[in-house]
Amino acid sequence: MRFGIIGLGLMGREIASAVARWCHLEDLDFRPEITAICDSSPPPGRVDWFKSNFPTIRQATTDYRELVANPDVDAVYCAVPHNLHAELFAAIVRGGKHLLGEKPFGIDQAANAAILTAIREHPGLVVRCSSEFPFFPGVQRLFQLAETGAFGRIIEVNTGFLHSSDLDPAKSINWKRLNRINGEYGAMGDLGLHACHFPFRAGWTPRNVRAVLSKIVEQRPDGKGGMVPCETWDNATLLCEAEDRQGTRFPWTLKTQRIAPGQKDTWYVEVYGTKSSARFSTKNPKRLELLTYTGGEQGWQEIDLGYTSAFKTITGEIFEFGFSDSILQMTAAFFYEIVHGHPLRPSAGCLTPDDTALSHRLFTAALRSQAAATVENV
Repeated sequence: MRFGIIGLGLMGREIASAVARWCHLEDLDFRPEITAICDSSPPPGRVDWFKSNFPTIRQATTDYRELVANPDVDAVYCAVPHNLHAELFAAIVRGGKHLLGEKPFGIDQAANAAILTAIREHPGLVVRCSSEFPFFPGVQRLFQLAETGAFGRIIEVNTGFLHSSDLDPAKSINWKRLNRINGEYGAMGDLGLHACHFPFRAGWTPRNVRAVLSKIVEQRPDGKGGMVPCETWDNATLLCEAEDRQGTRFPWTLKTQRIAPGQKDTWYVEVYGTKSSARFSTKNPKRLELLTYTGGEQGWQEIDLGYTSAFKTITGEIFEFGFSDSILQMTAAFFYEIVHGHPLRPSAGCLTPDDTALSHRLFTAALRSQAAATVENV
């Protein structure tokens, strides 16, 4: 599978490194090969890094149109600022390439709709959104519990993605603090789909939302000796009324925070049900907390999961699963769908374009809720 990468930053290199580790996976009948790379303004030495590590690269360009037109590219990973999503994602799809694109799949709801229009014009392509955390073994186990009805009636769900990268007010501003590039969603656009992945794929749909959005650091250094305003929301807390496939409603609290003291980079999900409840956090990626209620006393069980991934690897089950492993699993899931026409199993599939559209409906409603201090329909 001939593979192109547009955007040679952090995530572009993570995906490339996953391709380099392909021998870590077992029992797959496909293998990606990076044949082309693109960045409109690559950092010094970045193109050389790619070429020295991937001798299969035959095209390096600063113009995405050249990569899209390359017949030696079958699929593309694209990681660019949010304001470029509509233009590049639509062009990639209309160029006949399968696409794994970064969230939020458009700077706003109109941009997302434009991307989905292009996708509908090319139904034979696999187009998916990057979101790796649900490939951790603990979350895969949560999917199994949800799919088998083990939770019983859902009482409450909490999900979130918290980090403290912006806790330092002396940190210089970047594009994620600017509405024209990041979008008005702020932390929701940057982090929100990660927190939506499990509920959406479990079949739980937000019906309304009351949002509280926070701008905590109002200005930052511009890197030139001055100070400039921070325009986007640092933190977002969304209380949703969600509905499962049977029509039962329950509260779902979703948090996305760039300023969360004590949190390095924490993704979590908690599900509370009438029959069983479960909690998982990347703070302890080996541990799944499970409570099964059959009457009488209640006690949480801590299950040490180890390395039990969706796609089989050479790593023994006693070892730890980490972030780079989740990237590898997500990349395998994307290519598996291209080759086989369906996910390995429902829990081992990437986010779909419809999932991204639902997230934009949710985040747009959250902006209305914040502005009017009201509960808004999604």
